[in-house]
Formats: sequence, C-alpha cells, structure tokens
Amino acid sequence: MCPSRVREGSERGWIVPIGGAEHKEHDTRILTRFVELCGGDDADIVVIPTASQRADTGKRYEHIFSELGAGQVTALDFDTRRDAAEQNRLERLERANGIFFTGGNQLRLSTVLGGTPIAKLIRLQNAKGVHVAGTSAGAAILSEHMIAFGKEGGSPTASSVRLAPGLGLTNRFVIDQHFRQRDRLGRLLAALAYNPFAVGIGLDEDTAAFIRPDNTLEVEGSGGITVVDASELEFSSMDQAGESEPVCLLGLKIHILVAGATFNLHTRRASSGSLAASKLDS
Repeated sequence: MCPSRVREGSERGWIVPIGGAEHKEHDTRILTRFVELCGGDDADIVVIPTASQRADTGKRYEHIFSELGAGQVTALDFDTRRDAAEQNRLERLERANGIFFTGGNQLRLSTVLGGTPIAKLIRLQNAKGVHVAGTSAGAAILSEHMIAFGKEGGSPTASSVRLAPGLGLTNRFVIDQHFRQRDRLGRLLAALAYNPFAVGIGLDEDTAAFIRPDNTLEVEGSGGITVVDASELEFSSMDQAGESEPVCLLGLKIHILVAGATFNLHTRRASSGSLAASKLDS
C-alpha cells in the first residue's frame, strides 16, 4: 500500500523507528523527545501494543509516557481484525497527535491490522501531521516493505530474508532492528537486493531515526544506524544464486551514523550534522 497523500498546505507527521530496547528509565532521550515532539503537556498519545504477547505492555507504556510528561496516554490493543474496525477505537485514534507501536512480533501486527480501517486511518493521520513511532517490531511495520523474519549473519543469501507488506507510511526505506546486536546486515542487504529502490536502515538498540517531514533522518540514542544506499547498485546476482548461496552486490554505499548525524532520504546525502559543530566547539 502507498503512503496517504499530504494535502496542499499541510505537513506530514514525523516517523520515528526505534531499534528496540530503548532506555525507559534514566537516559530516556528517545522517548522523551517523542513526547516533546507530540506537544509535551499537550501530547495525546495512543499506544498500540498488539505486537506484544505480554498483557502488561500497554499499561507499562502508558505509565512511561505519563511519567515523561505526556498530557494523555491511552493503550489500544487489537486482538482480532474485527477490533480494528470498531468505531470507538477509530474515534480515539483520530484525537491523538502521537501514535506508538510497541515491540513484539511484526507479523502479528501485519496480520491483525493490515488492510483494516485502523491501518488506513494511521496512514491518513500521519499525512495530516500526526507523529508515528514504533520500537523493534513496531519499527519494522512502519514502511511499505517489512522484513518479516530472516537469518543472522553478515553475508546476504537468497534465503536470508522474507518480506511482507508493512503499514505503508512510506516507501522510501526498509527497516531492520536490534541490528548490530543480532548481526542482521546480511538480511538487510538481501532485502535491498530484492528492492534496490529503498534505503536500508539498520537500527541498533536504544537508537532511533527521527525522520522529518522533509525526509531528513536524524539519529538519536546511544547506538548507531547503518544506512545502506543501493541507488547506484551496479550488479546483483540475486536472480542467479541458490537459496543458501551468497549474493554478489556491487556498488552499494554504506554510512554509519551516530547521534546528531543525518541522512536525507530524498537526495541520499549523509551529514555528520551536529557532530561537526561539537568537534569545532571542542
């Protein structure tokens, strides 16, 4: 599915994928920034814990966001596809200025919410300026193409990754999470071999990509983001390789970004951002 069209004179909301295991106490810079982005005291955040198998996940994030200063926080869980069409849930989501997907299993998110009125409304709300964030599985679901599952390791093979339709807030990137901690470079490269149009974004734990309406990505958090740009891909052997054979990819460009660095998803240009200013100041 395609992103909803932004009306003339309006601005799309921010998209904030988080690599999972974000700090929820002490150094809460990622979640704190999301609350501030949504308005601080005026923030009205809906938490969607559907990906999680834990019954207390929604309540936990309600407490976390409230402690961080959000004015109102409501957890909306969806156990069945019928839930995703209930009018009272749709009306609650329409009042929110921030939407947050928790971690868990991204296939549960896509099978329960995919193609439902709730999924359509989230795309429409983001196009109207509502900010949408997700951690771990909640990050994977945000784009049009979602990594459903795959193998660990640094080398891509034809069987390294399985893709599924995501929520469709954007078609500009493919997300992978817990990236460095779980050695997921190979499966992200395989996803790009299947779809070189997209930018690959590998998110370390406790690290987020704050993506502005102008498609500029800024890194926040304690880890790094691996950005893989396949726009100048010269050769791929994906069509020739057996399922367990390594794939040859020529012409990839890789950036390693840390807090303060930026990447423009439209121009494909990376910048050290505030890091350069910090070095000059020192």
